[in-house]
Amino acid sequence: MKARKPCFALFFGNRGFFPASLMESARKELPAALRTLGYDSFLLNAEATRHGAVETPAEGRVFNNFLETRKGKFDGIILSLPNFGDENGAVAALKDAGVPIFIQAYPDDLDKMAPDKRRDSFCGKFSIMDVFSQYGIPFTAMKPHTVRPDSAAFAENISSFAKTCAVVHAMKDMVVGSIGARTTPFKTVRIDELALQKYGITVETYDLASVIAQIRQVKESGGLYKDKLQALRDYADWKQVPEEALKNLARLSAVLTSMAEENAFDAISLRCWMELQQELGISPCVVLSELNNTGFAGACEVDTGSAIVMHALSAASAKPSACLDWNNNYGDDENKCVLFHCGPVPQSMMKEKGRVVDHEM
Repeated sequence: MKARKPCFALFFGNRGFFPASLMESARKELPAALRTLGYDSFLLNAEATRHGAVETPAEGRVFNNFLETRKGKFDGIILSLPNFGDENGAVAALKDAGVPIFIQAYPDDLDKMAPDKRRDSFCGKFSIMDVFSQYGIPFTAMKPHTVRPDSAAFAENISSFAKTCAVVHAMKDMVVGSIGARTTPFKTVRIDELALQKYGITVETYDLASVIAQIRQVKESGGLYKDKLQALRDYADWKQVPEEALKNLARLSAVLTSMAEENAFDAISLRCWMELQQELGISPCVVLSELNNTGFAGACEVDTGSAIVMHALSAASAKPSACLDWNNNYGDDENKCVLFHCGPVPQSMMKEKGRVVDHEM
């Protein structure tokens, strides 16, 4: 997986009785700092509003229209406060943003508190966060409360905010394939599909019997089957595995991949026992492991919630992820536990290549 560097739209908040001259320097400093950190950004033309910033609701609407013309070209907004910044203008500008908003406030210097140099961004940030909360506008705020764009703290903030943008982007219109009914005893993995849908996450369910039927129809002459068979051979140590079991696992991998492509799945959850064992003599652990290793989240036990979380984690880290059981206590150390799962952990998270064996359970 490759980390996707987001592009940021830059907003500068102004309040007239604070020094507007600070806008000009901020409009230079912030884009320069982002370029140094490897991020793209764009900002409103300096002539579009007074000082190229936003103070009044009318200026907010100008900025809102500016964003509309660039919809889909930015992943997040940095709301910068070179001085206090007006809340009403910010609301008018960003109430329909639809992307994460990071609020950055410039710090005051103790020797620059006269009217022509004073910022009051410390207070302004509180005010904008308060009013955004009143309007239900989501935002991101981090420590320290005030930060300069050329500081190490700002670089850390933006790195974290970039991950937030990546997760939000990945979760929009997410589709999860839920394959097989939940195993009756596993009520811990129950999930509310309607609640997920309210946040744009669609769960599509499929009968495991149809998947098993498709597996039986996969021909060894098929190109996808051959690719999956070779990928699995290279992926793990198969010395203790019957050849027919390996072939059935390759068939399963081919079927899951085809389903994911045809239905535009972003992740899957799979009923992993006992039908696959009884009907085909396989457990799907290594297939899910190999899928996860590519960054495509695959959860066992029809654990759709974990599949969604793994997808988010992979988006944030640009690396494969895994969910594990909190399985055993670690002696008397209450801050540790033994983590265990049947095998969907991606190879990239292992110390060495995995070995496929029969599990006593």
